[in-house]
This record gives sequence, C-alpha cells and structure tokens, in this order.
Amino acid sequence: MGFSIDATNIKWLDGITETEDLCLHGHAVVYIGEKKLEYEATISATALYLLKTLTEDHIINTDNQLLPCCGFSILPNDTLDNVTILGCPNGIDWSVIHEGDTVILELEDGTKEKISIDEYKKAVFEFADKVEAFYKTSAPKKLPNDKIDRNGYIAFWNEWQKRRHK
Repeated sequence: MGFSIDATNIKWLDGITETEDLCLHGHAVVYIGEKKLEYEATISATALYLLKTLTEDHIINTDNQLLPCCGFSILPNDTLDNVTILGCPNGIDWSVIHEGDTVILELEDGTKEKISIDEYKKAVFEFADKVEAFYKTSAPKKLPNDKIDRNGYIAFWNEWQKRRHK
C-alpha cells in the first residue's frame, strides 16, 4: 500500500496571533500500508522530522514523535542550521529504517511497510511543501525578542531548506 501523509484544518493556535505563533498545527492523517493514523499535531515539526528521516533512521519512542502534540521550544545549534524541538510526550510515532534504496516503516504494534526511498521522499516532499506554502501565504512572523527563541526559528528554517533542497 505504501505511505502517505496529509493535513487538514491547518491553523495557528487559538488565542495566539498569526504573526506570533511560530508553529503550524493541523489534523494529520497518515497511511502506513493499510493502517490509518490520525492526530491533531504540530505539523511544522512533523514536516521537519520527516525531512530528517530522508537521510537518518528514526526509531520509535527514542526521540520526538513524528506526529507531536506540541513543540514548546525550538533550540538551535551554534551554527543555526539544526534544531532540537522540545515538546510533551503526547503524539504518535513510528520507526523509519533505511535499507538500501528502501525504507521500512514500523508501527508500535509491529506492522511493517517497506517502500522505495523515492516513493517515501515524494510523499514527504509533498507534505513539507504544503506546510511551507501555508507559511508563505500567512502574515510575516514577528520574531521573539528572546535570543534562543529567535535563533531557534531561524535555525528551523535553515535546517528545513538544507534538508528540503538536498
């Protein structure tokens, strides 16, 4: 069956202005084989995490969830080209393991789906591009005064561009 991901009801959080909410939220729907996963997620973090999985393995429950509930802080590295996003333990996760020119997606219940890296990359790029397009059509962000938060947002997009256009 393969892998697909999409999001609906894409929005900024209620009570936070469009210019101040740095994270995009939405109803994520993922198909891994015949399994359907749905979650109200921080889809901007989801997109970046999935871009990371194009070149790195992701092991379930050892890092951030691929469909995270939230991302409280975006912590930049010193060169502002990678981030660590801290959030709560809520979300949905699965493993992404590279094996030659394929990836194996494994769910918590042991379900496995093996697909070509090209098919996986296409789905990830389409999702990431949808998220990025929403940012581009939204009002410009008012970056926080706090240096860590400001640099975290800058590093987020630097990492995004590096991974999306690699």
